Amino acid sequence: MDRLEVDDRIPPFILDSVKPLIVVDHITYAYRAPGASPIPALQDLSLQIEDGEYLAIIGANGSGKSTLARHLNALLIPESGHVYVNGLDTADRRAHVEIRQTVGMVFQRPEDQVVATIVEEDVAFGPENLGLPPTEIRQRVDVALKAVDLWAQRRRPPHMLSVGQMQRLALAGALAMRPQCLVFDETTAMLDPLGRLAARALIRDLHRSGLTIVLITHLMEEALDADRVVVLDHGSLAMEGPPEEIFREAQRLRALGLDQPPVALLAESLRAYLPQLPATILHEEELIEALAPLSPGAAPDSFPSSKSSDPRQSPLATVTGLSHTYGIGTPFAHRALHDVNLSVSANSIHGLAGATGSGKSTLLQHLNGLLLPQKGTVKVGPYDLGDHKLDLREVRRFAGLAFQQPETQFFEQFVGDEIAYGPRLAGLQGEDLRRRVAWAMAQVGLDFDTFRDRLTFTLSGGEQRKVALASILALRPRLLLLDEPTAGLDPQSKRELIGHLFNLNRQGVTLLISSHQMDELGALTDRLTILSRGTSVAEGSSSTILSEPTRLAEWHLMPPVAASIAERLRRLGWQLPYGITREDELLTAILQALEVQHYGI
Repeated sequence: MDRLEVDDRIPPFILDSVKPLIVVDHITYAYRAPGASPIPALQDLSLQIEDGEYLAIIGANGSGKSTLARHLNALLIPESGHVYVNGLDTADRRAHVEIRQTVGMVFQRPEDQVVATIVEEDVAFGPENLGLPPTEIRQRVDVALKAVDLWAQRRRPPHMLSVGQMQRLALAGALAMRPQCLVFDETTAMLDPLGRLAARALIRDLHRSGLTIVLITHLMEEALDADRVVVLDHGSLAMEGPPEEIFREAQRLRALGLDQPPVALLAESLRAYLPQLPATILHEEELIEALAPLSPGAAPDSFPSSKSSDPRQSPLATVTGLSHTYGIGTPFAHRALHDVNLSVSANSIHGLAGATGSGKSTLLQHLNGLLLPQKGTVKVGPYDLGDHKLDLREVRRFAGLAFQQPETQFFEQFVGDEIAYGPRLAGLQGEDLRRRVAWAMAQVGLDFDTFRDRLTFTLSGGEQRKVALASILALRPRLLLLDEPTAGLDPQSKRELIGHLFNLNRQGVTLLISSHQMDELGALTDRLTILSRGTSVAEGSSSTILSEPTRLAEWHLMPPVAASIAERLRRLGWQLPYGITREDELLTAILQALEVQHYGI
């Protein structure tokens, strides 16, 4: 294999004084399948990544982020243009081994890179293929497992890990290869809040140790860790620069389907009334420091929430004393649930929160009969899941479940057929079926004409999530079970989906939402149930539970940004009311407090 020489083939920007680690030179790529139109993913894209840089890549769903990531270590080869890694052209197959040793990747779907049947064996797979001595392989595996907090699970089968644990396993496998660059594709999306903070800290430590980091994320606050942010739009480079510059362009970001980080959004709203606030506030510490000199007066003792919560309403679903063990009677037995209790009121929006591996997905799968109670009772609407004569098809039409990993519930090749699959089995045909599919797609923000003939494998992760949800909505369930519904969605899609969920609830659909996004639970839900290590440890109004940072920390959770800032301001003497969980509530409370002191608001 030949490295690039200094000749006519070298693009001008390669001849910088410092040679980049990765050069993306005018690449174009489209997904193609027989009988289908090409789906453009990247359009004449150029980019360079310096050795030792921390680069964040953001963009709306379908903007080409994951496709670009797969070009960086030769998993995909551009149709035109070139990608060079340490001077090696990814189009040269002889260079692929060295390129992939240089650039490691942690995928958006971690199971895509898990190959062994035991956790520690999976981490050892890469080093073994490098032909390393057994003692070095053992040392690399141990270090990687401890770094991602999977040491206690080292002898478990990967398929028995939670999704968040599976993501950490994929990271451990990449770390064991000791690459020069690591590409993270939405790797924190399924982690609980403290796990996400720990992952961010680990990535920062890896960067400080000399690794080049490329982070793809839909969480704007994660992009703040980077040296530089690149924004993609429909496969092209739309913006690039330091985070402070990128997130100052609020209007431009919104036009691209993105947004500022939560603290920056709040600061922007406050700045309309408090022009003395600094122009660029991106972190919680900066906002607290800017507000601290102000001397607010008293405020009401309670805050009226716009969310209604009436625990006296009749329950639509109840769980009592539920326990479940995976692999029962085998050496790999793992207790996922123990003595879980849950009551979901009809017509409510009920939240389910807990650390990674706390049993949320297992509980949801009991509520539509994918799992049946080993111990305890589960009742959903008129159905008792302990009744062995029960027709589970009726239960699943009543209670629809959108999985945490949407691609696992796809049956059809084309989007329209996938969403029509359930209603067609239920007997819907012709124009009635078409209207039902179009309605379901509209509920999740998918244009019928644009997406009905799209191949499901060409969808981005966020688009897959929308299709999976639409396929459940097409059955018109009474109870909608959502497992991490906004994971992988860009900020604009999240806002739209939350609006659609509120609309469904107003139409009489009861929602049970499992999420690691505390801000979304605070904005969406009436009541909240907390799971910790497979047990239900709290149930009550969302505003009360999410305003208790000490208790949340015990369960490895964190309060929403608004609740966190409110609590910190109270410690500084601000008389803010309790029960604040949303940014609009915090904004109103701050302005009310300042108005008492005649700030002219």
